[in-house]
Amino acid sequence: MAWIQLKFDYKNPDADSLSDYLMELGALAVTFLDAEDKPILEPKPGETPLWEHLVVLALFEADIDTNSIDTAIQSHQFAQHIGDQYEWEIIRDQDWERSWMDNFKPMQFGQRVWIVPSWCEAPEPDAVNIKLDPGLAFGTGTHATTALCLQWLDGSDLTGKTVIDYGCGSGILAIAALLLGAEKVYAVDIDPQAIEATKQNLQRNGINSNRLVLGLPEQVELPQTDILVANILAEPLRQLAESIANSVQVGGNLVLSGLLETQAAELNSLYSQWFEMDDAKVQEDWARLSGTKKS
Repeated sequence: MAWIQLKFDYKNPDADSLSDYLMELGALAVTFLDAEDKPILEPKPGETPLWEHLVVLALFEADIDTNSIDTAIQSHQFAQHIGDQYEWEIIRDQDWERSWMDNFKPMQFGQRVWIVPSWCEAPEPDAVNIKLDPGLAFGTGTHATTALCLQWLDGSDLTGKTVIDYGCGSGILAIAALLLGAEKVYAVDIDPQAIEATKQNLQRNGINSNRLVLGLPEQVELPQTDILVANILAEPLRQLAESIANSVQVGGNLVLSGLLETQAAELNSLYSQWFEMDDAKVQEDWARLSGTKKS
């Protein structure tokens, strides 16, 4: 059996209406992909955020009249938002789940940390292996900002340290810190969905919940910590700068990411009021800042 798939660029945040229209035209499934590799961080509770520049995949039965679909779409108001990429392709029958799973392999960060999907064997059984499956949100290590933070944690001695994961998402950084020897981790996020995702990933990795305090920011009293990691966005990093700085004890470490390379200098200067800041570390146009709290 075969299907036929329509693929096109779409630059409009109102993707839900487009999806409804494609389903009315006979689409069996509609998938949105990010065309610019922009992460979704900290969506509001109950919100389903979408990127502004999408790649749309609409799956139809193979005998659909593609000409009539083309005419309907091109004559609709959506047409003004469709980019140059517009094509049909035959999709052959195959084991879709296996095909999807094959796209995800264990990934190494630094010297010790591996992210290992549940269906894969750990390449290095004695390494720090985090069991984490790819999902729709919150980070699985594939984005540069998460990778930069994991690399910093991997290169640091966390033994006996207290760590705050500010904007924990999937809990990947909190889990990494615990497996790398942190004594206690405080993980907070403004999205209740992220809290649930972190709980599930803690269970998947068999981590004792007594070592982690998890909740919404208003639910968790944060101590002055040895290390604070905040992989969020540039604007909240600006707005929360003083609060974040006050949460790190003298001599403690700060790690910030979720910001573009073009935003690094400004934030480095802002946080230098409280920290001896290091040079920014850049990967794929994204930056990581780090520093040590001044006395």
